[in-house]
Amino acid sequence: MDDNKLTIKELTGMMHELVRSKGWYEQDSKRPQTPRNLAVSLSIEAAEILEHFQFTDEVKDKDELGSELADVTLYLLQLASVSGIDLEEAVLKKIEVNKTRNWD
Repeated sequence: MDDNKLTIKELTGMMHELVRSKGWYEQDSKRPQTPRNLAVSLSIEAAEILEHFQFTDEVKDKDELGSELADVTLYLLQLASVSGIDLEEAVLKKIEVNKTRNWD
């Protein structure tokens, strides 16, 4: 870890520690970490980001927006992990694909 910069794998590991400590991996968890549940939660958190821009183009509260962006990131990391997707590899592949795409 250099200058407080973490890799996707390190962030994912920290997220797993949190989930484990809350008991969300347990069979009887009220928050089962299934791909479907995580996708729903990711979508809900992404919608909460939109609330910050309802009727405005300005960021009014950077800390609150940052908190919502962090929620989205954590759900994304968890969804990729439980789905067996190497998110870093997927992002790098997508960047290469996007280099060849044209948008109007």
